[in-house]
Amino acid sequence: RTDPYRTSYHYHEYIYELLIHFRDFRGFNLISGIHSPEVLDQIHNFEIRDSDVFVITYPKSGTIWLQQILSLIEVKGDVTATNDQLNSERVPWIELLDSEKQFVSASSPRIHVSHLPYKFMPLGLKQKKGKVIYVARNPKDVLVSYFHFHKFANMLETPKDFDTFFEKFMEGNVFGNCWFEHVKSWCSHNDEMNFSYITYEEMIKDLQSVVERIASFLGRNLTPQQLNDVVEHSTFKNMKNNPQANYQQVPVNLLNHQQGAFMRKGTVGDWKNYFTVAQNERFDKVYQQKMKDVPLSFIWDMSDLVTP
Repeated sequence: RTDPYRTSYHYHEYIYELLIHFRDFRGFNLISGIHSPEVLDQIHNFEIRDSDVFVITYPKSGTIWLQQILSLIEVKGDVTATNDQLNSERVPWIELLDSEKQFVSASSPRIHVSHLPYKFMPLGLKQKKGKVIYVARNPKDVLVSYFHFHKFANMLETPKDFDTFFEKFMEGNVFGNCWFEHVKSWCSHNDEMNFSYITYEEMIKDLQSVVERIASFLGRNLTPQQLNDVVEHSTFKNMKNNPQANYQQVPVNLLNHQQGAFMRKGTVGDWKNYFTVAQNERFDKVYQQKMKDVPLSFIWDMSDLVTP
């Protein structure tokens, strides 16, 4: 019989629906074909080593920046030592399909990144095993960066327009769910873990000091020159031109590189070019309500990075 999806239009619509399908698992949106409930259940019981490191971010908050920094810290700033492998392989995602086998068999130190909320992470973290680096970014810039990412990420829904995506983000109807809850889920438990908190804006303002803090937190002894090399090869400009770091080698079935770049601007305050006055006022109201009991502060504009 004739398959109704075999017309060009409907077939592509069918594939599109498969790619962007979210599956709710315990209140968290999983991307079908990339994540599974079984993997998340396994993560909870992963046996943690003291040398394990987890970088946690909400999407579009500096994940690949940390992959680059940690990759370089491990090789003491020698960028040529990272040429044989993508940073996404050196510092892989813990929540992807088939991640358990890779995690269990990896040699120490095991360094991973994740977008998962606190409730899914290994129980061993509560026993002060391993270390957690949480990277946060001001959520207005996260929203704008995520909007652009959706335009060329084939596994995510292409937004109709910015206003539509704004609503989805505010509702938490995106991968990563609600930004406010994600940040709070981790920071409210920071005393239970070996935990370090940094912000995207700090990294833009003074990357040197952030790299030094990370190396110290991880107990890595680097010379001043080695630290300088890590910083030099972790600048936005150098990462944008580094095929091991810039995600240009991610397959086109996941990222349509003709429609955008994973590393777009690397700035602070781009939200001002997109938010309407009404959207900004609404966002501020929600932020004040959701974050009233959370002692975190953010830099919202590039001019605020300059110390008087």
